Amino acid sequence: MKVIRDEDGLWLAIKIPDGEINDAIATLRVNPPVPAPVVEAGIFIDERDGQTYETVKMPDGKVWMAENLNYKVDGSWVYDNDEANSTKYGRLYAWEAAKAACPPGWRLPTRKEWDALIEAAGGEDNADKKLKARSGWKKGGNGTDEYGFSALPGGYRYTGGNFYYAGDIGYWWTATEDNSGSAYLRHMDYNYDIADEYGSDKGYGFSVRCVKD
Repeated sequence: MKVIRDEDGLWLAIKIPDGEINDAIATLRVNPPVPAPVVEAGIFIDERDGQTYETVKMPDGKVWMAENLNYKVDGSWVYDNDEANSTKYGRLYAWEAAKAACPPGWRLPTRKEWDALIEAAGGEDNADKKLKARSGWKKGGNGTDEYGFSALPGGYRYTGGNFYYAGDIGYWWTATEDNSGSAYLRHMDYNYDIADEYGSDKGYGFSVRCVKD
């Protein structure tokens, strides 16, 4: 290990062969290390049922739940009707139920709030990787979880009652309608790193992340 100082007084610790110090300094000047984001984590206890949720202040400045909501209301389901899945993925909610399910002081985020979160985390083409949990996604689809958001792929419930894609794909409702029969959601897939959005039938069951008022 060599400890050196460049001409601006910046101390560097670099493990390199003798004679390559100048090249290493030049590389660092062009590609300086990117500091890790400062994560402001917390805990929230839902007094309605005593469940505890991790929370995180995201780069958009808002405090989000760092776990999918798992509060039982009419119009919500557990993936494959297996309660073990609720511990990992939370519950899946029809849109009307999703709007009412967050605890007091929290609410379902709007489309604009999801947009702001995605943009602050690197934009639609990059945020997916940074927001995904470091484990829990199939086929190498895990993320770096740089902000502690820990997005997990809870799949969805079709209006007919069947369940699909847990472990592969995550879908999260927004509070914003697309039209009278559909509302916007955010979508992340194990197979690519784009956190896109589209409108979906309000009767489908998708995951919920609550944002603090």
